[in-house]
Amino acid sequence: MNKANELTMLTGPRFGPTSGNQPRQLIILLHGRGANGDDLIGLAPHLAQALPDAAFIAPNAPHDCDAGFGYQWFAGGPDADPATKLGQIRETAELVNAFIDDELARHGLTDDRLALVGFSQGAMMSLFVGPRREHPCAGIMGYSGRLESPDVLGREIKCRPPVTLVHGDADPVLAANLMYDAAAALTENGFEVSSHLRPGLGHGIDEEGLRLGVAFLGRVLGD
Repeated sequence: MNKANELTMLTGPRFGPTSGNQPRQLIILLHGRGANGDDLIGLAPHLAQALPDAAFIAPNAPHDCDAGFGYQWFAGGPDADPATKLGQIRETAELVNAFIDDELARHGLTDDRLALVGFSQGAMMSLFVGPRREHPCAGIMGYSGRLESPDVLGREIKCRPPVTLVHGDADPVLAANLMYDAAAALTENGFEVSSHLRPGLGHGIDEEGLRLGVAFLGRVLGD
């Protein structure tokens, strides 16, 4: 069994559409390192305020976390060898793309009806995968993350979906300046980027972050 097939067999919690209609949009929620899909699916009822016809899925990452609990999209902390980590990210990106393709086909939707929402390591994967897909998704929402391997982005871009970034200024895991670094690199490469610093917020998502997510998804996916 190849890894792409392995990923398409993974499951995670689903939510919606709250309207009871057939899905008109697909929102994929990618969790952080050491967590699982249950950690992010709780965002779906809030985000669905703007998109009652949206289907949400929060898949578990494909690898057991090396911290000993939960799952991870790739291994390696900030001190990991960059080339090794990039190789792991590329490998997982292939799996995430296969999963996205499978879910779009399952719902009869196209990339312009898709949004990626990621937290922490899930935000890193969203920002890596989204610009490298053949067709642009409607948007990428990244919470408390960073842009991995920005030095290779320029020559690998295939599309430029709009991006919104939210980060706490008291984040003890990933410093807030990483949001500004990501925004600068994306803007330099022609992306429409909106960044929002949340005062007093640690490594998490607050009510204002949720409001920003509702507004962004409503804008890029609303009819």
